[in-house]
Amino acid sequence: MSSVAILVADGFETIECLTVVDILRRGGVHTSLVSIMDSRDVVSAQQIGVTCDFTLDEVDINSYDRLVLPGGMPGTRHLSQDDRVRDAVCNFAINKHVAAICAAPSILGELGLLIGRRATCFPGFEDSFPAGTFAGEKTVIVDGNLITASGMGLALPFALAILGDIAGDVAVAKVKDSIQLPE
Repeated sequence: MSSVAILVADGFETIECLTVVDILRRGGVHTSLVSIMDSRDVVSAQQIGVTCDFTLDEVDINSYDRLVLPGGMPGTRHLSQDDRVRDAVCNFAINKHVAAICAAPSILGELGLLIGRRATCFPGFEDSFPAGTFAGEKTVIVDGNLITASGMGLALPFALAILGDIAGDVAVAKVKDSIQLPE
């Protein structure tokens, strides 16, 4: 089974982050909240404190199979300015899997990882996308080993897309049933 690292920085979007960890753990996927800050304690854009499982310095990020980048501001800016995150995102986008939501897909664009791909993001953050990449608003896009979503309202479908990519339709159906999500 795959293992997932959700990279978290102060100013992250609460629902985009915690929905993913909740759904993946319900689906039986080993998922870690990894703070890129100096402490395991991070604060969301909505001023909600969360204690992560690890800091980035405490883990071997390459031991994970997938990275998830929640959006939010200034969380996305913190992620995009951290060289460790940038290096990991490049490596995972080339060799493994990356999922990003809201403003965070802009990091993939900034790093040149969306050439020839389709992706989405929160409106206004597509400026870093190559021409023809932006697939529209209010959607989740799966393009090979990259999954992107446009915003907080898509957090649940985004999380389910990640779970489906890892564990398949049966796992998604079980989680949907367990949370009473209508078909």
